[in-house]
Amino acid sequence: MNKKIFTTIAAVCGIVGVAYFNEKADLPLVAVANYGPHASLEASLSGAKAELADQGFIEGKTIRYEIANVGFDPALIPQMLAKLAASRPRVMLVKTTPVAQLARGKIHDVPLVYCDITDPISAGLLEDREHSCGNVSGSSDQEGLGPFLNFAKSLLPKAKAVGLLYSTSESNDAALLKMMGEAAAEAGLSVVAVPVDQSRDIPMRMQEFRGKVDFIYVGTSGPIQPALPIIASEAKKMGIPVFNAENQAVRDGLALASFGVSYESVGRNAGKLLAKLLKGSSVKNLAPIFPKIEDHKCYINGKLAKKFGIKIPENATVVE
Repeated sequence: MNKKIFTTIAAVCGIVGVAYFNEKADLPLVAVANYGPHASLEASLSGAKAELADQGFIEGKTIRYEIANVGFDPALIPQMLAKLAASRPRVMLVKTTPVAQLARGKIHDVPLVYCDITDPISAGLLEDREHSCGNVSGSSDQEGLGPFLNFAKSLLPKAKAVGLLYSTSESNDAALLKMMGEAAAEAGLSVVAVPVDQSRDIPMRMQEFRGKVDFIYVGTSGPIQPALPIIASEAKKMGIPVFNAENQAVRDGLALASFGVSYESVGRNAGKLLAKLLKGSSVKNLAPIFPKIEDHKCYINGKLAKKFGIKIPENATVVE
């Protein structure tokens, strides 16, 4: 869809993609506040719904869903949250940092389960990793950057520096920058971190990696991840391989490899918390969930591996 038309529709309608999956108003309602359409966000939502179904919460039979997104327009988040809250949901799944942060400040009478958030502590959603905070608990997508960098070095043994774009307006990105610096130091790598104020600046900012990095990492940043096709295009011109946190980019030929948390697993972890709440547990008693190493998966694009002369390790899934 033409971007200008899409933006106009979003502004006129207020909320993009409100969906009512069941008209049985007597069924418990699970509200889902999403930031926008994206493969990883869709995968985590599918995981949450699958986990709920496995625990007996069947869509249209024992629960109903109301799902909305704002097409990645932060100005529309308050309106989306107000509309969802007005439907009196039993629980609300709040996906991504901007959505969860606003929900925490505005919604206090509904249990909130966050999802697709790297560092809920730096985002102000939790005070520590072991306890919920107020009416908030959730499932993080915080990946193990140490294991990722070891994986990257196994493919690129001569690598000395990793490039990282980060949004100056995203708390997730500030946390990622800090964690990447710590992990890189342990792995014997340096980090070339390039700040991005506006998404439109990415092609220009990418040029700062030329001749300085051996690979570029694209994490789960809300502002940066949607620009992956642009990042991949600019990296290709410079002959720099791209690693992504999510495997769809590998399947699409945009990234050489991915080593990251399975977003279906992140969603299933959120679904476990949602199920407990629907069964009557108090959010105060629900510890937040962080990914385990077994929640991570690695994928390699076979064609790009051949192009870069990379030997594929046995534990990686190869896609073409």
